[in-house]
Amino acid sequence: MSSAFDSSDFPGDLPAPRISDLARPRAPESAPLNYLEGLNPEQRAAVEATEGPVLVLAGAGTGKTRVLTTRLAHILATGRARPWELLVVTFTNKAAREMRERITHIIGDEAEGLRWLGTFHSVAAQILRRHAELVGLKSSYTIIDTDDQERLLKQLIEAENIDAKRWTPRALSGLIDTWKNRGWTPDRVPQSEAGEFANGRGITLYRQYQERLRILNACDFGDLLLHNITIFTANPDVLADFQRRFQYVMVDEYQDTNVAQYLWLRLLAQGRQNVCCVGDDDQSIYGWRGAEVDNILRFERDFPGAKVIKLERNYRSTEHILAAASGLIDANKSRLGKTLWTEASGGEKVKVSGVWDGEAESRMVADEIEKAKRAGRKYSHMAILVRASFQMRAFEERFVMLQIPYKVVGGPRFFERAEIRDAHAYLRLIQSPDDDLAFERIVNVPKRGIGDTSVQKLLQIARLEGISTVEAARVIIGGDDLPARTRTALSNFLRDLDRWRQQATVIPHQRLLEQVLEESGYTDALRLDKGPTSQTRLENLKELVQSMSAFDTLEAYLEHVSLVMDLDKGAGDDAVWIMTLHSAKGLEFPLVFLPGWEEGVFPSQRSMDDKGEKGLEEERRLAYVGITRAREEARISFVANRQVYGRWTSQLPSRFVDELPLAHVDAASETGYYGGGPGMQQTVSSRWDDPGTSTFTAGSYDSPGWKRAQERTSSFERGGFSERGATWRSGGAASRSAPIEGEGRLVAVSASSAASAYKRGDRVFHVKFGYGKVTGVEGNKLSVSFDKAGDKKVIDSFVEKA
Repeated sequence: MSSAFDSSDFPGDLPAPRISDLARPRAPESAPLNYLEGLNPEQRAAVEATEGPVLVLAGAGTGKTRVLTTRLAHILATGRARPWELLVVTFTNKAAREMRERITHIIGDEAEGLRWLGTFHSVAAQILRRHAELVGLKSSYTIIDTDDQERLLKQLIEAENIDAKRWTPRALSGLIDTWKNRGWTPDRVPQSEAGEFANGRGITLYRQYQERLRILNACDFGDLLLHNITIFTANPDVLADFQRRFQYVMVDEYQDTNVAQYLWLRLLAQGRQNVCCVGDDDQSIYGWRGAEVDNILRFERDFPGAKVIKLERNYRSTEHILAAASGLIDANKSRLGKTLWTEASGGEKVKVSGVWDGEAESRMVADEIEKAKRAGRKYSHMAILVRASFQMRAFEERFVMLQIPYKVVGGPRFFERAEIRDAHAYLRLIQSPDDDLAFERIVNVPKRGIGDTSVQKLLQIARLEGISTVEAARVIIGGDDLPARTRTALSNFLRDLDRWRQQATVIPHQRLLEQVLEESGYTDALRLDKGPTSQTRLENLKELVQSMSAFDTLEAYLEHVSLVMDLDKGAGDDAVWIMTLHSAKGLEFPLVFLPGWEEGVFPSQRSMDDKGEKGLEEERRLAYVGITRAREEARISFVANRQVYGRWTSQLPSRFVDELPLAHVDAASETGYYGGGPGMQQTVSSRWDDPGTSTFTAGSYDSPGWKRAQERTSSFERGGFSERGATWRSGGAASRSAPIEGEGRLVAVSASSAASAYKRGDRVFHVKFGYGKVTGVEGNKLSVSFDKAGDKKVIDSFVEKA
């Protein structure tokens, strides 16, 4: 058994540092403590509380990074520890670099000795190098990337005679990563998880995968922490070495740790218990990738006697923005509790606007951006933060038309996304059989068994004969230049193209694209892909189909796309930022737009369906993060109507809108938002339903469509038929659905003992997932195979009979 350090020659059994560490210049013992100047009392208390467990609850914009770096510098400047005796972990390499630079600015070159400052994985990799043989590896092990991981898993899946198209390597890779994030080795995965992949064979494949990695002297990123935990729990002497080595442990963004990171940290910190965790439970928004907010909530139980210091003074946002955010997050039950405040009084109230539809929303935001630009504000000082990437399309098209420069953070622009380009390539090839570029892009997307070599032969024949690639394909399938299997696949593809081209003359173009995506297997491939982006890509395609209905013909739509792509030049430095709320964490902007605050969109219906009240609370934390990105102005909007699966549906304002404190909100509704109408049934009462609410004023929206909707609403209030259910309504306020009791409560709960009105085989409709068939019933929880969204589990109150 190995030991990283030989401590026999050092007092107190401390392990020996490297000679190069001892030879580094150190700050003089009498170094001035001017780095403490400018700290507020709470920040200074967090810096000087060096001994014992400390939890620093740092709200948004309260200077947490300064506290962490100053605390680290304080420990070194006062001689409490040497640089190599400090363990400091962050989540990103960028954060680690910035922390090192700040500390170097305070204490000088001594910061170079901080060799245990880095990300969880980089520190874990160092530890594993020293003790690799304890988990069956050599110190020269390699860390494989995602592509190698999936290639290896594909070999194992095929060796077990499992259908790799149905049970994809990417899905298994994601599942194994989830298990590793929970700290589960193959022998620790609960049997209840066994059915997640290939009818219970996932655990066996996981075990084979780990054994194969050992033979290859390799590991993946999830193994770095998992192997560390195995080493520490099976070898107490090694753990004790590191516990003695690390006199102080500091952790940034503790609310984002997963189970494996939590176990790793707790093992290392239990020795001296000089652990300081900095985080904000109200900003824990990464549950979808394994983060556990409970880690920060139970800190005081893990470390009895811990000191909790709250940083509540905000240096970023105005009084009204902070009060609105604090009032919203106060509806969460699972939180430690704090209230942000600022000495800077006044500022603009948070503006909330209700508009008629998504087009009106994008128009309103663009108008306000241009107005702010004319008033002297830079484009780069403005940001649009959306819940999901599919919401970006309407804003991007509007900005391109008005020549407003913009940048998309965290991914390509909407029309540049791979799935959108693929869909357009299919449409271009249907419209023009001579479009060789489109043919080359999608001839094997999704995979049909037509490889690159075969495609190159087609291109070569096309060039030699002076014909299109489609015509070259018709020629080559009649010969034996390609393998029989490839010729069959190519023949089927050409037959599909001919059929779709004929269909294009008789069905609407948006329906044509739906048919192409379904019959080509494109949407099936995304449904089977359990990767983190597959659902987002499906949503983008649904948004694309919906947007096509605004054009009379396929030719008109493709011409529009060409113009958009031509006008969409690369933005300079001064450009509006567009990003998801998850991407915005850690950023700030003077003016922030927060569109799409409607039930089912934000909070996300999927998040609530999957995680219940826990998911709802994470959605509320995401809303809190969004509001606190704004320094000077925050503008929230929602729409009365959106098109979902080709049909217009009435949208309810998000419950988060009603949780904002009225005293800090300036709200106006362009729609005269008075509630439902025929087929627009409300299940939640909202103060937007009350036309008499003094702070909500109806605008001048006076289109013929809106007048017709008002007339239908008046008829509906007097009594009439609802379009969906064809059932008589008595009219009046009493006929409305009962409101949910209590703010921020769950809309429905799963109860295994409750009887459901649905049975296997029933056709149902879900406002988010569309139409589907019930495949299983467990109490009031339904398993539904949706036509577009695939297999989902939902509470029966979220669906209706189709």
